[in-house]
Amino acid sequence: MKNYEVTFIVDPVLSGDEIEATAQTYVDYLQKVGCHIVHIDKMGLRTLAYEIKRRSSGVYYCVEFQSPNGEFMDDFELSLRRDERLLRFLTVFLDKFGVKYNDDKRKGLIGKKKKSSAEAAPAAAKPVAAQAPAAVKKEAPVAVEEEAPVVTEQEFAAAAEAPRVEEIPEAAPPVEEPEAASIVEEPEAASPVEEPEAASPVEEPEAASVVEEPEAASIVEEPEIETPEMVEVEASGADTAEEEKEVQ
Repeated sequence: MKNYEVTFIVDPVLSGDEIEATAQTYVDYLQKVGCHIVHIDKMGLRTLAYEIKRRSSGVYYCVEFQSPNGEFMDDFELSLRRDERLLRFLTVFLDKFGVKYNDDKRKGLIGKKKKSSAEAAPAAAKPVAAQAPAAVKKEAPVAVEEEAPVVTEQEFAAAAEAPRVEEIPEAAPPVEEPEAASIVEEPEAASPVEEPEAASPVEEPEAASVVEEPEAASIVEEPEIETPEMVEVEASGADTAEEEKEVQ
């Protein structure tokens, strides 16, 4: 047998009879498909962590059941999903630890220690009033009056006949007047610091003399080159001159 647990939230707008009828509808469906109902927990109206379908609260139901197989789970969850009277649902498969936890919870073994410790806490918080010891009255000490000494007539007559010595007050020593404080000499005014003379103007060096450029070298006349034609002309001129001399 497999153990399952289904938790669903019914819309709180419905009446009490309609809410119970809605929960009974799914209990009958589980019995019809061959499931064994282990426990039905009517958790009642609770506040939701956030709004669902504009509802801030819902009526919780938790049904634990056993089934030989889980073939019907698809059709069962489909009917839960289509039902508009339900806000949410959750189907869980329980292992041996989950079954034992639910069993211990129903027997009151879980949460019992917390409840007992919570009840014992306020009892321990109240301190037991201790009986205060009775106050012991202390008697105030009685003041003992001392008796005044008795003076006899003989002591009184002896004291009267004794010469009286007048004490002369000592002259008070003359009070020395404090000497006048010596006049503190003011330091002489510091001599004016002589300002250094203005530095003499630095003479600028004279402008360098203009270097005379050397005259251009005289043009060297190139010697005329005598061509053979000129030699012939000169020779012919010399011949004509000799002819003229011979003619004369």
